[in-house]
Amino acid sequence: MHSSETQSLPRILGPWMAGAILVGCVIGTGVFKKASAVAGVVPESGLAIAVWIVVGLLTLCGALALAEVAALFPRSGGNLIFLHEAYGRMYGFLWGWVEFWFLRCASIAALSVVFTDALHDIAKYAGETKEDVIPFWPRQAVSAVVVMFLGALAARGTKLGAGVQFVVTAIKLSAIVLIMLLPVIVLIIKPNAPTVPDPARFNPVWPSDWYAFSFAAFATAMVHVMWPYNGWTNVAPLAGEIRDPQRNVPRAFIGGMLVLIAVYTGVNISYFLAVPASEMTTLGGTPVSTEVCYRLLGPVGLMLASAALMVSVLGTVGGNLLVGPRSVFALSREGMAPKILGAVHARYETPLVATVLMTTVSALFVVGVAVYVQVTGAGLKSSFDVLTDFIVFGSTLLETLAVGTIFVFRVRYPGERAFRCPGYPLVPAIYILAMLAVLANMLMTPSQRIEAFAGLGFIASGVVVYFATLRRR
Repeated sequence: MHSSETQSLPRILGPWMAGAILVGCVIGTGVFKKASAVAGVVPESGLAIAVWIVVGLLTLCGALALAEVAALFPRSGGNLIFLHEAYGRMYGFLWGWVEFWFLRCASIAALSVVFTDALHDIAKYAGETKEDVIPFWPRQAVSAVVVMFLGALAARGTKLGAGVQFVVTAIKLSAIVLIMLLPVIVLIIKPNAPTVPDPARFNPVWPSDWYAFSFAAFATAMVHVMWPYNGWTNVAPLAGEIRDPQRNVPRAFIGGMLVLIAVYTGVNISYFLAVPASEMTTLGGTPVSTEVCYRLLGPVGLMLASAALMVSVLGTVGGNLLVGPRSVFALSREGMAPKILGAVHARYETPLVATVLMTTVSALFVVGVAVYVQVTGAGLKSSFDVLTDFIVFGSTLLETLAVGTIFVFRVRYPGERAFRCPGYPLVPAIYILAMLAVLANMLMTPSQRIEAFAGLGFIASGVVVYFATLRRR
């Protein structure tokens, strides 16, 4: 017998591995690509950096609340379990529905394409040409192979996949810290460089007239930054495989979030030392990190930035293929997906069938995105931003509901807890109110309204599927 539909996943992850998975899943393309979008709506450097800190602190509030809930329900599935237990079966299904199709498969596909494009940039530099070195369709094949390879690692064993994730995350963080410290390094070893880091590029730091400050613009910038923080809940789906989850789940949540806030803040300070906000908005599809490395190091900087982006995306795709199948697994175990998806492989002790399904659908999404680009002529940057805003709306809406479960469980289960959210009820309330305000702003902002309503429409389609297929079970 190769698999069991009753066997549990083993608890083999410690706090360091779990924290590395969180950081690895979260740090992907956003820290490289979203700074220019933020500068486009918040041109003052102080406010732009404040957006990254504010979203990070709000997310930390949500993480503190969700850590209590995850310690209360240390099972595979994360938000799916919390929503099911608090609000009912349909809400758990909706999380699984949205997460599988868009938070995981579509995101994995988009990220793998970014990985291959960064690899292509390195190949063009090595060949000293601006022409395509690798044709379009072979690049898509490389993207699909990357997805399948990382999916195979995740299927082969949780410890193996988590170990690879730990190593990749360490390399990723090292590369990002190098970019963060690059202005200081250049000042020390290359003071006569063509572009010298200059604090004057921070101007303007704050608005000249605070009465003209626009919360709508700040909230729009927050949406752009919510994509780099997207995936912060990824410890929760692994709670069933973390040792001593009542202690280690909160540690992974808190430690991971503090690392993210520090890294994102430091990197954006580095950006403004080399590129003023007025020029960030004119870079087109070029990531700000690439422009910074090019200005400070010349052509070699292009290779450094592309390599850092590749490693970052590799870690994010691998982390999603490791964590994502746990929600499919939990959906099956809760009776809301085919039974075979809840099987645990007897040898590898992983949700093998669920991992194979997510890997296959993600690889097919790569082909679908490629066809879309070829047929419509859309550039990766524009389609990438549309997709990320769409994902942010759907995920934030359901994540806010998940954070709200802490109030339900405090009433339903009033006993002692191994971990209690500090600052309750104020801390979760701050997160919920802030996220609801941001979501409302998306619905009222013309540049984000279509993505917001599309997210609502996709969630509504999940309701239709639930009532059509699962309500009577």
